[in-house]
Amino acid sequence: MSAKDAPPPLPEPLLVEVADSHTHLDMQSGTVEEALVKAAAVGVTTVVQVGCDVKGSRWAAETAAAHANVHAAVALHPNEAPRIVLGDPDGWSRQGAREGGGDAALDDALAEIDRLAALPHVRGVGETGLDFFRTGPEGVAAQERSFRAHIEIAKRHGKALVIHDREAHADVLRVLDEEGAPERTVFHCYSGDAGMAEICAAKGYYMSFAGNVTFKNAQPLRDALAVAPLELVLVETDAPFLTPAPFRGRPNAPYLIPVTVRAMAEVRGIGENELAEAIAVNTARAFDY
Repeated sequence: MSAKDAPPPLPEPLLVEVADSHTHLDMQSGTVEEALVKAAAVGVTTVVQVGCDVKGSRWAAETAAAHANVHAAVALHPNEAPRIVLGDPDGWSRQGAREGGGDAALDDALAEIDRLAALPHVRGVGETGLDFFRTGPEGVAAQERSFRAHIEIAKRHGKALVIHDREAHADVLRVLDEEGAPERTVFHCYSGDAGMAEICAAKGYYMSFAGNVTFKNAQPLRDALAVAPLELVLVETDAPFLTPAPFRGRPNAPYLIPVTVRAMAEVRGIGENELAEAIAVNTARAFDY
């Protein structure tokens, strides 16, 4: 194993227990149990396991059912919707090459997400939203139709809505306004600037910050974190992605949350315990556990 692939060391434990509001245990090495033990050892005692397609959402629901400290979110990722409708000749989504199934296939997939969203240990519907980074103009209609359907599912089941917003800020906010956002809406891996943070704050949307808030070029994220109301701030890993500095590029996992919490506390000019207390309360409120 090269140094680049080696898992970073365990950070100093947090004294106040927190939750990782967004992780993908199914994409990380090792077992779920190993990941949870390592996380708990540093004060990360709860995780929200997030599905990105039908298979991953079923896995998230099953994993949450088996572990008291795992909560599930289920959805079709914004990039998954166009693949279902139009096909995925490159097999980019870990499922091999696929033929397009049209709108009927998207309806079938959404019906399964709806079924899973009714389960008691599923606390969120997401990650859903819009992603104009990876999906071209031909896929936008499928993305937006899927996003609107997820909003409706979240509201009908009284679950949190977990949003993936990549290079689509204005359109995500527009669709939320048009559909009416669920009572609890979380911008996962918040990627807007301070101006957008003020809009989210006014609407009561939670902003979840990931390891990229520690990156050198991420000053706009730190500016957003500085103005976000403390009662709307969450922390996440999005593991195995977005490993915080100084471990950027190495595999991420829930046990690295303390690194991000400490960097966030510095941006806010408050102690890590105070921030951790707020995050713990906010995450439980956002996901209703």
